Amino acid sequence: MPDTVLASRHARLHEARCRTCSLSSLCLPLALELSDMDQFDAIIRRRAPLKKHDALIHQGAPFTSVFAVRSGSLKQVINEKGDEQVANFYLPSELVGLDAIDDTTYPGTVYALETTTVCEIPFDRLDALSEKLPELRVQLYRSMSKELRDDRRMLRLLSSKAADERMASFFTSLSNRFRRRGYSPYSFRLSMSRGDIGNYLGLAVETVSRILGRFQQRGVVATAGREVNILDMAALERLAEGGGDA
Repeated sequence: MPDTVLASRHARLHEARCRTCSLSSLCLPLALELSDMDQFDAIIRRRAPLKKHDALIHQGAPFTSVFAVRSGSLKQVINEKGDEQVANFYLPSELVGLDAIDDTTYPGTVYALETTTVCEIPFDRLDALSEKLPELRVQLYRSMSKELRDDRRMLRLLSSKAADERMASFFTSLSNRFRRRGYSPYSFRLSMSRGDIGNYLGLAVETVSRILGRFQQRGVVATAGREVNILDMAALERLAEGGGDA
């Protein structure tokens, strides 16, 4: 690659700053004053973009940092005795690595689902800075609390819901996450494959395809490849709560 291209890419990486980032109102520094945001910005490491299938972190690697997703998306895969389980998907502004804070290693490998950029936040420096900035510590606690809620929701989803309800819950969750980021909650593109979705929800790929067919027949959701259009949000939410008959 020509030196000029490398220099340009390096400059763009270092031009990105928290105070000018469109996701700052959703990420860790959302509660910080501008002067405090500069302190937070100083501890962040901007990394080169990840290509699709690149690993951000590897299962069993020493825990050193958490990562804020700036663009793109990722999935976490946990390998236990040769059995791979998709444990999470990460979208812009979400934090990767919070589940490793209480351990010395990362519990799963995190792969890019598409071209993805992240901000690396060394945890020792984040912890030290949060001692000086109580608002930052509160926001970190909120992020950890959200992670706990999501884990419990996923456990309920897998233990007590039927297949159609799991898929409806997955779509309503994605819709809400896109809404929070200012994107359309009704039309979006799935960066994950149907195989990933099935693995995450505990369903076979064939079951995922049959459910999508049923949703389409009933006019609830229309899909074309990885493009999703929610046609009847109220019906989808009823399905997610077990109140539908699809």
